[in-house]
This record gives sequence, structure tokens and C-alpha cells, in this order.
Amino acid sequence: MKKLLLSATLLLATAAVAQAQDFQYKTPPKALQDILLAPPTPRVSLSSDGKTMALLQVQDFPTVAELAQPELRLAGLRMNPRTNGQSRVSYAVGIKLKPLPSGAEIDVKGLPAQARISSVSWSPDNKTMAFALTTPGSGTDGRVELWVADVAGATARRLLATPLNDAFGNSFDWVSDSKTIVAFTVPAGRGAAPAADAAPTGPAVQESGGGKKTAAPTYQDLLKSPTDERLFDYYATSQLVKVSLADGAAQPLGQPGVIQTASPSPNGKYVLVRTRHRPYAYTLPISRFPQRIDVLDLASGASVKTIADLPLADAVPIGNDAAASGPRGHAWRTDVPATLYYVEAQDGGNPKTKADIRDKLFTIEAPFAAVPQEMAALPLRFGGLSWGTSQLALVEGYRWADRHQTTWQLNPSKPGAPLTVLFDGSSEDKYKDPGTPYEHRNAQGKYVLLTGGAMNQTIYLMGTGASPEGDRPFVDEMDLISKKTARWWRSQAPVYEVPVAILDASGKKRMLLTRRESLTQSPNYYLRDATKKDKLTAVTKFPNPYAAFGGSFPKQVLKYKRADGVELTANLYLPPNYKKTDGPLPTLMSAYPLEFKDKSTAGQVSGSPYTFTRLGGGSPVFWVTQGYAVLENASVPIVGEGIKDPNDTYIEQLVSSAKAAIDEGARLGVVDAARVGVMGHSYGAFMTANLLTHSNLFKAGIARSGAYNRTLTPYGFQGEERNYWQASEVYNAMSPFNYADKIKTPILLIHGEADNNTGTYPIQSERYYAALKGQGATARYVVLPAEAHGYAARENLLHVLWETNAWLDKYVKAPAPQPAN
Repeated sequence: MKKLLLSATLLLATAAVAQAQDFQYKTPPKALQDILLAPPTPRVSLSSDGKTMALLQVQDFPTVAELAQPELRLAGLRMNPRTNGQSRVSYAVGIKLKPLPSGAEIDVKGLPAQARISSVSWSPDNKTMAFALTTPGSGTDGRVELWVADVAGATARRLLATPLNDAFGNSFDWVSDSKTIVAFTVPAGRGAAPAADAAPTGPAVQESGGGKKTAAPTYQDLLKSPTDERLFDYYATSQLVKVSLADGAAQPLGQPGVIQTASPSPNGKYVLVRTRHRPYAYTLPISRFPQRIDVLDLASGASVKTIADLPLADAVPIGNDAAASGPRGHAWRTDVPATLYYVEAQDGGNPKTKADIRDKLFTIEAPFAAVPQEMAALPLRFGGLSWGTSQLALVEGYRWADRHQTTWQLNPSKPGAPLTVLFDGSSEDKYKDPGTPYEHRNAQGKYVLLTGGAMNQTIYLMGTGASPEGDRPFVDEMDLISKKTARWWRSQAPVYEVPVAILDASGKKRMLLTRRESLTQSPNYYLRDATKKDKLTAVTKFPNPYAAFGGSFPKQVLKYKRADGVELTANLYLPPNYKKTDGPLPTLMSAYPLEFKDKSTAGQVSGSPYTFTRLGGGSPVFWVTQGYAVLENASVPIVGEGIKDPNDTYIEQLVSSAKAAIDEGARLGVVDAARVGVMGHSYGAFMTANLLTHSNLFKAGIARSGAYNRTLTPYGFQGEERNYWQASEVYNAMSPFNYADKIKTPILLIHGEADNNTGTYPIQSERYYAALKGQGATARYVVLPAEAHGYAARENLLHVLWETNAWLDKYVKAPAPQPAN
């Protein structure tokens, strides 16, 4: 008996030690570590005159301790109460200035040690850069400060002694004189943060009724109690101030409030302010809270006009082109001194309501006392607007149901005149995409269309240049009178080159700033004269991050078809030094399904065969270093033509797409069809669980931060617009949770503890794992501390690589026999 008790004790002790070890961070093989931790490449910011480039040195991965700082999750926002700023920011840690084209890089002096820089913004005259600088502090002494850097002297200084309120991440904006900044500040003397009630004073109560339908997506981080409301008011309330660049003197503008945006007018005389106010909602984020739109006088800070006061938007119809009723999208015309524009739905915001006119566009000039003027009536939902000149603006409209989109030419000097169609077609038809009209910053610091020609009737278009051979970015010019286009330049194989900015469109020179890369060359920036075929001047010389271990990850773009004839693609990566005589390899496939309304456009090629592969923490390409073939970004189009919805046959199309990718790899002799794993993130995780449930194509799966029970997202998900009660069979069939008793393939579930993405609550993975465990499935569930929907902390990223590698090696590389599905 003593021996039995001793054995039992030893077993329990061994299990306890094993469990404790399981809760410690682990690191993957060295090759995976080295690739993940390769030096980050600087970000760049270009002055609007094209004369100076700022190189922003990127922060390395934060530690989990940094990520786990105090965080308030209120009304759809995530705030750090120590700093009164956003809690999850990718900072720059230094700034270098580089005169173009060939000036030396100059370090900006005067920055504190371990600077945390965000929201870099050039003044309209390009002589100064403003930015937010965060001091984490300890306890409650952290803050976000407004700093500026003099470009000529490459020196930085703190401009404003009062801390910024950066809860919304847009805590300042330049005035057109380049001498003044409008900033959100923490109100003076606001006191200590409100404490939670020692004991609840009553329940939190919500009520509906009266037949009013108030459906909403499955939002995260919502208010839950009166305590939350008080905290939200405390941290989200700002005092708007006008700050002098000369001496940092600050003048209050208006009264403190939950100010979400503040935008100076192009002439610098007014500021447009959007303030959220009570009553708040517990089922909706701040974007739906009541809002007041005001214009303030920038000289005195006094109110000029309340443009609108809009109620809680709790009855917005479900749909990808649904809109709130009432005026929305108030903003300045960027091409004139002080004129506001906004749009207003004519169909109640419901795309299913029959209506010849969906939206109307209105303008109102300073001093904002006249009746708003109708500028245009749109048969589609308003999608965007580019202002150009007094006689030129471009308006976009779209309809989700059939993916129809139109761009119209508008003459602002003739309000109400018929619109001229400029582009018309399907948003899915990448091959016919004419490109995006190019905008540049004008002297007031506002974005307007770049125009040319004798009558300013020439515009410039930049596009991805999708084609059967892959993306070939281009720059075109278009004559708006004749509607003819002429090509300036197009990316040529074997490189992939993207236009970033037009620096000179005079005709004598056609100067572009481009970013250029290839399979073996990491991205760098160049000046290109489009009038001279081979005229290139290097601007940056960023080193190859993978030089220490081979320099690149070569890929091959595969093209193949699935059973119904839809054309598909995937990027194939093979281990270094792989030879065909090595035979078929264990394989890892990754994908992300997309919905389409047309088979022909669903099969169009995306991406380029010539891009440099930079590996993020979630990439499957790491595993070429471990002897796997990788099928990355395998296309999985889910098509529903005509009156059919794509998801009506989701499972069939999903499995067919995956089978076609594996079959193609096997045909080439590089994929061992008996040893394939599949991985995906978010909707790709949902895909992974469904593939393991409804096919026997895979030996294992890795599903990160997914949703597995669609009854928990009853008012739509991804591209699905029908609610659960309209399409319950589809929701049920697409939910792998409902088939937990069927899955026999090992599945690794990973989820961030603090997931903030709509619909992917951690409970999705928690309950799915519980269901799988209860049915005896082979499953493992890993919860990453402090992580949101995307993973950021160094320890967590390394651990995810370890988990994935161990799972693949155990179940794919040398799999034990598994029962057939």
C-alpha cells in the first residue's frame, strides 16, 4: 500500500512539475528566433515639398511586462491610465532627417533617452515636425507630451508643458500658418480618477422595446456600469488649446468635453470640433455615441455655430453599406478657405430600402448662417471625396450587394448639376482598376488633387496594376476633357516597385519617389525620373535584415484551378538548398478566405512574384528553416453569383480550394499530401477549424484568435450581412463548434487574453476547446497574456513559434496514426 501511495504521490508531483513547466515561456529553435528578432527597418515620412525625408527608427518588440501595463477598456477604446494615452502604440525611438536626394542622414538632437515617439506630422511649410512623446512613468506620473523638431537645425524640444490627452490617438493638428498647433490637453485641476464604488449601489440595467430594432455587431471593450461611465468621462475629456510654436503659450478653445476630433479650417480662422456626449450605451462603442458638431473661432475660442447635435446611433441597419440616418461625415473642403461639407442618407441608411438616391452631399460656407447647399445627389452610398479646384472634385460611391463602385466628376461651382461618370465597374475586378487619384498637401497643409495641364484638367492615377502576371504598379495621367490616359511608368520584372509620391509633374521632369524591392533585395526608396527609363537615384540604403542567414526566402507563385474551374494561386516556399531529388516534404499551408460575387474576378491574381519576403510573427514561412514546404497565402475564394450568397456553399468551396492547393504541390513533387498542416489567424483560424472538421486533407491545424460559434456573432460576420434568424442554416453549418464531436485531427488553439477584435472574444476559443476536450479530441489551448487580436510582445511571439513548431513536428513531420475523420 505504501508503494502504491508513493507511486501515486510521485505521479502527482511529476504532473505538477510538468504543468508548471507548461506555464513557462519557451523559445523556438534558434533559426526561428533569429529570423523573428532581425533588426526592424525604419519607417519613413516625406515632407510635402519632397525635399526632406524623416527616418523613424522603429521600436523593437515590446516585452510582455510593457504590454501588461494598466489598461482601461472603455467604449471601444484602450487607454493607459498612467499616461492618458492609447495603451498599444508602435513607437519610434529616434528620428533621422535626410535631405533629398543625396544628403547625409542627421540625427535629431535633444530627444530624451529611450524616447517613445508617435503621430509625427510635418508643418504646412515643412520647416517643423510635431510629434507626441510618451513618458511611461510609474504609478500615475506618466504623460504624453507635445514636442517639435526644427528641420534646419535637426533639434527637438518640448513645446507644451501641459500633458496631452491622447486617448483618441489624434491629439494635435497644425494650423495653416505653420506657427500654431491645436492640441487636446488634460484639463487643468481635474483631480484624482474616480474610484469604483466600494459596494454596488444597484444592478446595471438595459431595456429595449417599442418595436425599435437596434441590432449591432459583437463589439468588444464596451461600457458596463456607471463606474465605467465615470472613468470614461475622466480619461476621455480634453481641453482644446491653441499653442504658439514660438513660445509654447496655450490659449483654451471652447469648453472641456469628450472631444473626438478637432480640425482647423484651411484659412486658419476656425476649428471644427466633434464632441461625444451622454447618454452613453452599453452595447455600442464611442463611434455610435451622441455627438455634437461645432465650429469655434480660432482667434477667440468662442463658439461660432453648432452645426449638428446627433442622437445615439443605435438603430443603424446591419450591412456593409448601411449608414446612420441624419447628417454625417462633417469635414472641411480642403480647396477653399472655410467651407464645410457633409452627406446625409436619403434611404434611412438602409441599403435594402428601394431608393433612386442613396446619399446627398451638402456644403455650407463660413460664417455658417445660410441654409446648407445641396451639391450632389448620389445613386450609390457615399464612399469618399477628393477636392481639387473650384471646378473639380471627385466623388466615390459603392454598393456592397453586387460590389458595384463608381467615381464621378463634380464641378463645385455648379451645385446640383448632373454628375459625370469617370470610372464605373466592380470593386472585385482588380485587372480593370484604373488606380487612385493622387492627392498632395497644399500650402495650407490640406490634401487636394494634384492637377496639371493648361486648365488644371489633368489628374494623376496610381494603381497596383493587377494582372495575370501579378501586380505591376503604375502611374498614369488622365485628361478629364478627353477621358484619355497616358502611362508615365510601370513596374518592370524582375523587381517590384511602388510609387510613393509624385515630386514633379511639370512635364520636363516626371519625378517620383518609389519603393523598390525584389526576391533577393529588401525594400529601399529611390528617386525615379519617369521620362528616363533607367534614371534611378537611391535615397535609402536599409540593410537586408536577413543577411546573416541567407538574405532572402525565394518563392514561386503557383497557378492552378479548383474543381469548379475557379483559378487559384499560392506562394510556394522551399527549404534552402532543397533539390527535387529530396522528394516530397512535410508541408504547412496558410490562407484567409475572401468573398466574391463573380467567379472570373475571384480567380484574378493578387500580389507579385517579385516582392521581398519579410516575416512577421504570424508567417508560415519560418518553417522552411525546419524542413517544411510552405504554401503561403493560398487563395480561398468563396463565391456567390447572382442572387446566391457566397456563404451558402462555404464548406464545399473551402475544402475544394484547399484540396486544389495540395494537389498542385503534390503534382510538382514537393508536397507530401499525407503530411500537410494548416494554419490561420482570425477568419483564417475559423477556416482552419472548418477544414479539420469537414475534410481529411490535413494532419494538424493551428488556429489563432478565431471565432468558432457563429451564434455568438448573430448580426453578421466578415462579409455575411444576413443575421442568424435570416440564415440560421448557414450560421450553424459554418460553426465548427457544432461539430466538435466530428473532429479527429489535432488542433492547436491560440488566443490573446485581451482580444479587441469584433466577434473574436477569447471565449470563442475557450468554449471551443472545452467542447473538443469533452468529445475526446486532440487539442491544446494557449492563452497569451496581455495580447490583443494581433500579437506584439517578444516573449509571446517566441512562444507562439515554439508552440507551432512543436505541434507541427509532433503531428505533421512524423505523425502518429490518427483515426480517419
